[in-house]
Amino acid sequence: MSNRRLVIAGTGSGVGKTTLTIGLMSALKKKGYTVQGLKCGPDYIDPTYHTAVTGRTSRNIDSWMLNHEMVKEIVNRASVGADISVIEGVMGFFDGKNPLNNTGSTAEISLITESPVILVVNCASMARSAAAIVKGFQTFLEEANIVGVIANRVGSEGHFKIVQTAIEQECGIPVLGYLKRNEELSIPERHLGLIPSVERGELDPFFEQLGDLVLETVDVDSLYELAKASPLKVKESQFKRAEQATVKIAIARDAAFNFYYQENLDMLAAAGAEVVEFSPLKGECLPEQVDGLYIGGGFPEEFAEELAEQTEVKDSIRSAIEKGLPTLAECGGFMYLTESLETTDETSYKMVGIIPGKVKMQPKLAALGYREITAEGENFLLAGNLSARGHEFHYSTFHPRTDFESAYQTKGMRGFKQEGYRNGNLIAGYTHFHFGSCPELVENWVKKCKEFKENG
Repeated sequence: MSNRRLVIAGTGSGVGKTTLTIGLMSALKKKGYTVQGLKCGPDYIDPTYHTAVTGRTSRNIDSWMLNHEMVKEIVNRASVGADISVIEGVMGFFDGKNPLNNTGSTAEISLITESPVILVVNCASMARSAAAIVKGFQTFLEEANIVGVIANRVGSEGHFKIVQTAIEQECGIPVLGYLKRNEELSIPERHLGLIPSVERGELDPFFEQLGDLVLETVDVDSLYELAKASPLKVKESQFKRAEQATVKIAIARDAAFNFYYQENLDMLAAAGAEVVEFSPLKGECLPEQVDGLYIGGGFPEEFAEELAEQTEVKDSIRSAIEKGLPTLAECGGFMYLTESLETTDETSYKMVGIIPGKVKMQPKLAALGYREITAEGENFLLAGNLSARGHEFHYSTFHPRTDFESAYQTKGMRGFKQEGYRNGNLIAGYTHFHFGSCPELVENWVKKCKEFKENG
């Protein structure tokens, strides 16, 4: 297991953390190292880049959704076989769930994982002032192990030298390099075509170029040395694998449905579920002899026409759910199971039709943020008064055709609300779960799948 890891933290959002992280991963690979990516927070997009660059599945670590032992275990498990793990931060270093403490922040993750931190500073339009910014970050949380700085958005090598001299004198840590201001090098917008373009390898030349640029202006060898860290001690594994699979759970996975935490899938496997993937987008019907179904989030609106045309696929899913197949549909999966999806140009496409109502896309964000999730009524996933954690992020709204039972009650920054749709063994809603926040949920699901299998 690698005992080298680094947190790439930013002074704020938009300082170029993702560009630098990807460039650094690419540069380390070019030097012959095996690199493992991790991402702070609930983001599904950045890990897609990490996975494409490193060739290893990137993992999410989130200190609000997950307990600290789980965070450490995910890092340990992910790092097996890697020379170095690179953890990309979220927002600014101290930004998290609460303005009054570090909960859920990159800073908290760096402490839990005992990781050295590289601070990325946007140095546009400043010189010696950059040292004051770094000094502020150092003194704000002295336990945080900030071991180096990378200057971003410098205008020239001369500008970099000024910033470097000031920071190294005042802060006592090395400034390891910089990325030049280069408009062409901004990350391709996190637009909805990202997943397909990554899958087709269209971004590979961009990753290559970014790696070369980092090697030119960043001291990657010093950075590798600064990444030395102690092994993480984990008390007890939360991923004890079942001796053998007892049920099969189908997972819709393609360019339309791809927002899954790897840990969710690992926990299903650990609880005795064999995960069987299929692609509704490619016309693959629900696999036969499955005992459960998981349709995650993604971008069904981008592929609404293709999804609508696959009538056999829709029929296979609808009839299985009608027969009581224990099903969880999150966000994009929830949208797919409604009667129709209306895109922003007001074109309506027929979806699976098991949830009475339609979904309408809108140009502005409908919901964003962390959620505490508790069960409503006979919710088999959260049976026994369980609660879980997750998040919401979507641009669509659901318009029901009839009264229905909500799936959960969620609590976010704006208080409580009824969320989702529940009918028998179907649980669907906009909320994305992290199963690591409630391992019993996985056991409940597998148990329900066994019941379904036995009762046929």
